[in-house]
Amino acid sequence: MIQIGKLNNLSVVKILDFGIYLDGGDEFGEILLPIKQVPEDTEIEDVIEVFIYTDSEDRIIATTIKPYAMVGDFILLRTIAVETVGAFMDWGLIKDLLVPFSQQKKRMIEGRSYIVYLYLDDETKRIAASAKLDKYLDLDTAKFDTDQEVDLLIHSKTDMGYKAIINNSYWGMLYNNEIFQTLFVGQKIKGFIKKIREDQKIDLYLNKAGYNQIEDVSTNIIRILKDNDNFVTITDKSKPDDIYEMFNISKKKFKKAIGNLYKKKFIDIEKDGIRLLKF
Repeated sequence: MIQIGKLNNLSVVKILDFGIYLDGGDEFGEILLPIKQVPEDTEIEDVIEVFIYTDSEDRIIATTIKPYAMVGDFILLRTIAVETVGAFMDWGLIKDLLVPFSQQKKRMIEGRSYIVYLYLDDETKRIAASAKLDKYLDLDTAKFDTDQEVDLLIHSKTDMGYKAIINNSYWGMLYNNEIFQTLFVGQKIKGFIKKIREDQKIDLYLNKAGYNQIEDVSTNIIRILKDNDNFVTITDKSKPDDIYEMFNISKKKFKKAIGNLYKKKFIDIEKDGIRLLKF
């Protein structure tokens, strides 16, 4: 079954001077792939991966160019024009992506970027985008478990931290006091479920919680010690900024990790630094 707004593997049924036609089945018939996008040495019955969408005249058409996002995706895109029907965004194809005024939370401004959701209009078969994200996000948190690894899309900065979209389906929150790296709107990053609250909101971590997190931090400390001739002038008494500059972690996580390494006799904590004893 052909999916508009997605990648499809279609077989070649006809080769002409201006392009080739692909088998779109009973629903769509033959679908044109323009000649400039046809792979070399293409023959009848070859199968080609193409993105299916509608052109400026609402005809179903194929392209081998992959857009920045597909139907069902959330993504940060730049507005390149605002016209009478809405805003148009660059999504990597010749035909720009429309965000109708009815799908804008506030009027979009040319040159600015916004996170939008790509959807397919069932009546017109046109691909469009919406900045009204809530109606495309799920309310069921039962699919998530504590410490589960998830994919995050950073949505916006708030006073508390960063809102993020989890697995393309749910809102989550990263808190300022638990973020120890640079984040930016539109960034895609791995994260972990910290807690599902009673109000069904989800708190997130960017690092594994508990013992596994300490183990990961410990591994990094050992690596840095080895890179510095087995000794660094940082201890649990050092300033938080100095610890972060050297190890890219908070002082709290650093103290837990070196305590773990000290108990295992991997390091010695000296007056002016820590020394690697093994490896």
